Amino acid sequence: MPRHQSDEDVQRISTPLQHTALAHPLRQRLPFALSARPSTISRLAAQLGVNKGSVSHHLGVLSGAGLVQAAGTRRVRGGTEKYYRRTAERLLVDEPRAGGTAALLGAVVQELDRSPAEHTLTLRHLRLSPAKAARLAEAPAALVDETEEDAEGEPVHGLLVTLYQQAGA
Repeated sequence: MPRHQSDEDVQRISTPLQHTALAHPLRQRLPFALSARPSTISRLAAQLGVNKGSVSHHLGVLSGAGLVQAAGTRRVRGGTEKYYRRTAERLLVDEPRAGGTAALLGAVVQELDRSPAEHTLTLRHLRLSPAKAARLAEAPAALVDETEEDAEGEPVHGLLVTLYQQAGA
């Protein structure tokens, strides 16, 4: 049965602080690395192939913007591990900005470079009426919303879909 997103599952990106927080490729990747379950700085650093200090700094920025939050602690060998989680299952950018879009594309490039499997990347330009463009934009969104995720332990796949009108065309 298809799973539909409720308003509680969606974090709207609308404030300047949120846009600034997402204007870095690692800060684009971190919320998605937290999509399966809460995680620690050490685990995130290993998963993303970056150092713990960088992860800690960027989690602080995301936390300050309300995009991730603390999700508890656990005592380990004389120390305490802090867990983080996303504030919502899905991010929705109300009015995309150049810095955030560039960071998102940079994050996708980093993910593609680290992908252990073959990936697809296609860019095509089509002449479409406004009505046909609107229908085309709705199709992938519906497909993503209706796709049920498999059980934990299966590989995570990224999907980036955009439809835009070329300037001056």
